[in-house]
Amino acid sequence: MAVLRFPDQNRTIENEAEIRAELATAGIDYERWSLDRVPAGCSAEQVLAAYAAEIDAMKRRGGYVTADVIDVTPETPNLDAMLARFDKEHTHSEDEVRFILAGRGIFFLVLDKGVAAVEVHPGDMLRVPRDTRHWFTLCADRRIRAIRWFQDTTGWTPHYTGSGVDQVYQPLCFGPAYLGPRVETAIDNSIRA
Repeated sequence: MAVLRFPDQNRTIENEAEIRAELATAGIDYERWSLDRVPAGCSAEQVLAAYAAEIDAMKRRGGYVTADVIDVTPETPNLDAMLARFDKEHTHSEDEVRFILAGRGIFFLVLDKGVAAVEVHPGDMLRVPRDTRHWFTLCADRRIRAIRWFQDTTGWTPHYTGSGVDQVYQPLCFGPAYLGPRVETAIDNSIRA
């Protein structure tokens, strides 16, 4: 299950209902889905077939036109370059929707309350609305497998803010102490922007 942290408030939420309620105040959807339909190592096609009902329901709910499976491992070619596209604060012109099948990662979100870090785990479904300032990084195992939904695949280009707030936090999660120290100016200027 996800862990939601507000590093500048030294606050952590680990209860599913509380995480859902807290993220909903920012228009972010969080749900837990069952992982019992597919064995580890199955093909992307098997995953999409097993979750066809949920995929179709999500398409109707958000106007998404396609879904796929992304599978990232430490052996993924050009992994560092791929990750570098998303580890700086950016927005998208469409929602970013992920159902995590394997691995872990962190969505850092710039909210009215400050920066929130959502560490996602297998079984977590997260929908970050378009134009939400955020960035993403993998955890230390550099592994993630997820179903992704798109309203228009050309709209999923990162639009970088250049605020620098993403550099305030360490790039990988290693448990509760993964968050870096606060740098007052970067965060305060970013939140005001």
